[in-house]
Amino acid sequence: MSKETNQQWGGRFSEPTDAFVARFTASVDFDRRLYKQDIQGSIAHARMLEKVGVLSDKERDDIIRGLSEIRIEIERGEFEWSVALEDVHMNIEAALTKKIGITGKKLHTGRSRNDQVATDIRLYMRDEIDLILSEISRLQQGLLDLAEQEADTIMPGFTHLQTAQPVTFGHHLLAWFEMLSRDYERFADCRKRVNIMPLGAAALAGTTYPIDRHYTAELLQFDAPAGNSLDAVSDRDFAIEFCAASSVLLMHMTRMSEELVLWTSAQFNFINLPDRFCTGSSIMPQKKNPDVPELVRGKSGRVYGHLMSLLTLMKSQPLAYNKDNQEDKEPLFDAVDTVKGCLRAFGDMVPAIESRKDQMREAARRGFSTATDLADYLVRKGVAFRDAHEIVGLSVAYGIKTGKDLSDMSLEELQQFSDVIGEDVFDVLTLEGSVAARNHIGGTAPDQVLAAVSRGRDLLAARAD
Repeated sequence: MSKETNQQWGGRFSEPTDAFVARFTASVDFDRRLYKQDIQGSIAHARMLEKVGVLSDKERDDIIRGLSEIRIEIERGEFEWSVALEDVHMNIEAALTKKIGITGKKLHTGRSRNDQVATDIRLYMRDEIDLILSEISRLQQGLLDLAEQEADTIMPGFTHLQTAQPVTFGHHLLAWFEMLSRDYERFADCRKRVNIMPLGAAALAGTTYPIDRHYTAELLQFDAPAGNSLDAVSDRDFAIEFCAASSVLLMHMTRMSEELVLWTSAQFNFINLPDRFCTGSSIMPQKKNPDVPELVRGKSGRVYGHLMSLLTLMKSQPLAYNKDNQEDKEPLFDAVDTVKGCLRAFGDMVPAIESRKDQMREAARRGFSTATDLADYLVRKGVAFRDAHEIVGLSVAYGIKTGKDLSDMSLEELQQFSDVIGEDVFDVLTLEGSVAARNHIGGTAPDQVLAAVSRGRDLLAARAD
């Protein structure tokens, strides 16, 4: 048995808590990371209690002073955390009472651990989402800079991982930029629902004290207080939504990772990643492994798992608060840490990518990547598209047989498949002509890549305002 029952709530208990149960039910080992938000919320609560006459000026000031000192102690590593006090909230409140006396016990007036923890998590989530949004923008800035440098670098575009049509490397990078733009919007939208204040809902029904929830929300920069006390303390849909947005982001990053892994292989050899983002082999001295993208690809599973964990946690829970909800923090905290780590790694690595232009261009030249350009050429000459499709198919079959790309064939060779083909066909069969012809918004032409980079920079500048 533990030496004593938690004195913050132990009045009705006739025996102390079992020692294992105390450890099993405690959350302080992981929820102590909420200390800043817990102190921030408590200071706002104390200011509100003084405003409505529950605390005196001196009591409010003593509480604020004591909490500020506790924060300094925690940040210096001088604070003693106790499992017997269960969680971050009880640890801080007990330390406050020890520091300033009975006034510390008045701080909990008009609130419960239920609305307190819900508020702390939302404050924490808001802070972390802001950091994640900043990291997404940093990664996007790196992509824009690299795309500008590679605006006219030709590479093969793929479907089914087979050579399809030539594109520019800059255009490919901007596809990643677009994915991340939607991810940014999802997190920003999630933040709106995070930024609602549960404090004042108390345990589940509100409080009889004359609290001013709008004033507390204003102090904590919440958009509004929660509109229903039962919902405020019991739902964690905002955490589920965060993990859903995180899962989509990591899914996008796995797609980027897979391409980076392929492109660094000897079989593709499209890019080089600086040594500082790679590792070697303990047995094969020639190896240079793209560990950063591989790890990001692997870490997606953690975040997907946390999403399912939180969905399962909330499944079938009756209103209002249940102890199950203590299990929300570890998945949520790890999802936050994983997302931030992956974004930081990519934000550092992407600007350092070095393209191997000759390798990319040679790969684009193989595989008849300008076949669609030849079909379009024939259509412009008056050939029906289906007939043009067949003509080009026969030309490709001939190329496979002779080992020649379309651009390597003579005019006479091409004319055996259609007599409408003229000398001007070679303007469209070149890789440069192919990409330049896609000169519309969203196209791969170098001018369009540069225009898209400019729009992207305008977007990032607007976010910063």
